[in-house]
Amino acid sequence: MTSLALITFGIWEMLLVLGVLMLLFGAKKLPMLARGLGHGIRNFKGELKAPDESEGEERD
Repeated sequence: MTSLALITFGIWEMLLVLGVLMLLFGAKKLPMLARGLGHGIRNFKGELKAPDESEGEERD
């Protein structure tokens, strides 16, 4: 029987990922990518809450 191992990231793994991202996208593009990711997450959370509010308006 095989068990699934949880993947844990230490400081070295995070630094390695950050280094690869900087090589791929460049230092100037990373803040723009992070900002876009933040806006996307905020929009997603807003859309999850929106159906509750719109259901009340449709019933009236």
